[in-house]
Amino acid sequence: MRRRPTLLVAVAGLLLLLTGCTSFTDTMAASDTAAASSSAAAAAVPPVEWSDCTRRIQPLIAGQPGADRSLSFECGRTEVPISYDEPQGATLPLFLVRVKLAGQTDRIGSLVVNPGGPGGSGADAAIGLGLSMPEDVLRRFDLVGFDPRGVGLSTPVECIPAQLKDRMVASEPRPTTAGQLDEAFALADEVAADCADKYGNALGSFNTVDTARDMDRIRQALGDEKLTYLGYSYGTTLGSTYAELFPENVRALVLDAVVDPEAGPVQDAEASAAGFESGFDAFAQNCTSLVAGCPIGPDPRGAVYALLNQANATPIPSTAPGDTRTATAGVVMTAIQAALYDQKSWPQLAQALAAAQKGDAAGVFSLADSYSGRLKSGTYSNLLDANVTINCADTSADQQVPESEVRRLAADWGQKYPLFGAGSAVSLYTCSAWKADRTPLPKRDAQGSAPILVVGNSGDPVTPLPGAVDMARDLDSAVLLTWQGQGHTSYPKTACITDAVNRYLIDLTAPQDGLTCPAG
Repeated sequence: MRRRPTLLVAVAGLLLLLTGCTSFTDTMAASDTAAASSSAAAAAVPPVEWSDCTRRIQPLIAGQPGADRSLSFECGRTEVPISYDEPQGATLPLFLVRVKLAGQTDRIGSLVVNPGGPGGSGADAAIGLGLSMPEDVLRRFDLVGFDPRGVGLSTPVECIPAQLKDRMVASEPRPTTAGQLDEAFALADEVAADCADKYGNALGSFNTVDTARDMDRIRQALGDEKLTYLGYSYGTTLGSTYAELFPENVRALVLDAVVDPEAGPVQDAEASAAGFESGFDAFAQNCTSLVAGCPIGPDPRGAVYALLNQANATPIPSTAPGDTRTATAGVVMTAIQAALYDQKSWPQLAQALAAAQKGDAAGVFSLADSYSGRLKSGTYSNLLDANVTINCADTSADQQVPESEVRRLAADWGQKYPLFGAGSAVSLYTCSAWKADRTPLPKRDAQGSAPILVVGNSGDPVTPLPGAVDMARDLDSAVLLTWQGQGHTSYPKTACITDAVNRYLIDLTAPQDGLTCPAG
């Protein structure tokens, strides 16, 4: 399955900050000599060495809402063990960005953020949230984002060629026939083989449990006695795993748009299909309520079915300068999924689909590229590589779904969830084809932790509300806060949610358990 955040700053922009990004293979080789002479005693975690990178980041955010804030940016690195079974062995570097608002008073410490994915850049998220977070919070905290191991600028795992990623995005989004399913399985097999050939069992190093351990070393390197954390989507899995491993080190955790800890792969994939179907219906209802009328006609669902058939019969060209690609049904569907993450993207989606109906795929390519991490150069960020690698490292062998069962579910869900069901079913095969060590996620109750704030959204198409309910039930100290809104994530999108989260982060005053905030 794929949990894709809406990245807050373009990955391509932040990558310009780095010269000579180190591969995981190079890191392993370079660390062998140092590992051989390491002391067996555990050493204190050294502080992060920061350098001012404000002048390099400012051009990346110019013109965006919030760019006029008086913000400074620092870039830094810290080292973490590749294997915590050998804490004094080979290490890999993690890339961090720290954001500070001028005029801080009564500083509390660092607020560490993760935007989800897995595979989303925490460094990008910190920059983007610096533009949009309430200033009441920024006056009290440094905002710190890190690229998790294998992600972005933290020794990225890169094993899926750009050409293969193009084929993945363009592939049939609703595979139900035997031939379509054969092609989908072959793609997953090719991805697994390419990554296994390049990394072997080292792929297992990119897992959530070890990233949570990395996060505690980051806490120490920042000089914080306890962790204050804001995690979105997959970031809720990372945050709750941290709380399970280090409950005594929790100051405050906000878990927004929760990945259900109780759902197995099949249940999770079906919930995803159902959530996207409901999200599309909300988009369609909004579109048809417009005074000027919906750009794609009075029946958005029917219009999308027709457009998918049109794109399959004759892929749609793009008018974007220099873009020679043609959009298949897979590209159209990827664009739709991208836009359903955020209600603010609905007008863009409606216009993109309307243009595609008339033979111009530039708009759907723009949305699809943002979702998959495709850059204007035709290359990709490592979002897809990291997403597959981390998801599969977190999945135990007994959770693998046989091919025969995937075929059955694709037929069943293709009828039950006509737009998203078959594709969601086929995603279950991805980790069955994976060839690497696994580190399954632990059961999480975080016994002994300070109160944890769990935030759910009744209209979230990506991580439906039952996931937040289950997480709040599982965590001993959890408090549940619900927003009756639309789109993926809730904070800081409405005053009721924002005020409750701000009080919790700053004063450690949690809202009443079960508080529900209205849509407005």
